Amino acid sequence: MSLIGKEVLPFKAQAYHNGKFIEVTEENFKGQWSIVCFYPADFTFVCPTELEDLQNQYAALKELGVEVYSVSTDTHFTHKAWHDSSEAIGKVTYIMIGDPSHTISRNFDVLIEEEGVANRGTFIIDPDGVVQAIEITAEGIGRDASTLIDKVKAAQYVRNHPGEVCPAKWKEGSETLKPSLDLVGKI
Repeated sequence: MSLIGKEVLPFKAQAYHNGKFIEVTEENFKGQWSIVCFYPADFTFVCPTELEDLQNQYAALKELGVEVYSVSTDTHFTHKAWHDSSEAIGKVTYIMIGDPSHTISRNFDVLIEEEGVANRGTFIIDPDGVVQAIEITAEGIGRDASTLIDKVKAAQYVRNHPGEVCPAKWKEGSETLKPSLDLVGKI
């Protein structure tokens, strides 16, 4: 069953953020756009490349009013140790949530139960705490965070312009569509 259009389920977790441990709940996803990026584990191979790439896009996402959260089934203590020891992860300034109870990974339906780790999953969440976009890839397939910019812009546009939709490869400022009987069979 898809999580698109569904509100994020309740959770409470500890996170590492800019040298401090903080508590994060589903309420943090409300009142702003959020990106939640699940990855299998700290101290691995593809994961640091993805999280560093996400950090490289963080300023552009913040300009769009988006907060970023990474999540793995590691603890917040492990996130701090990884942050302190990895050149790539040491650059990360967004919130790193620990999910050792697997609650969040189960809520987002990305937990690989037999391994106790999460699939690579990216979720765009609107200011009401409702999931608007999902991308899930297999463990060996890294993601490109630059694609999130256009996806967020499209999600924000559609939210702010009821009755309009963004076609494939839509870029900010380009034409949108207004679904109607007149368009059927003409695209």
